[in-house]
Amino acid sequence: MSTAPRPSLQWEIEKSTDEASNKVTTIKCHGRVVSDTAAQLKEVVKPLIPQGGRILIDLSDVEQVDSSGLGTLVGLKASAVNAGYCRLELVKLTPRIADLLRITKLTQLFAS
Repeated sequence: MSTAPRPSLQWEIEKSTDEASNKVTTIKCHGRVVSDTAAQLKEVVKPLIPQGGRILIDLSDVEQVDSSGLGTLVGLKASAVNAGYCRLELVKLTPRIADLLRITKLTQLFAS
C-alpha cells in the first residue's frame, strides 16, 4: 500500500524596490497551497503586511490551490486592504490558478 506524498509548500522571500523606490517583497511559492500548507503561507505573509509596500505572491510554481488555500489568500488580501498601506498582489498565475480565481469570481479581488 503506497501513501500519497504529503502536500508541501516552500518559498523564497526577495526584498527589492520598484522604479518609484517603493518597498516590494516577493514571496515565490513552490508546491501546493492547500489545507495542510495554507497556515504556513499565512505565517510567512501576515507579518510582512504591517511593513507596508507591495507584497507579491508569485504562484508560478504552485501546482494546486484548494478552498483552504483560497481562503488564506483572501484573508491575507483583506488584511492588507484593512492595513491601508500595503498592496498584496498575486503574480505569475498558472492557467489553472487563473481559471480557479475566475470560476470562484475572485479575479477582481486580486486585480492590481
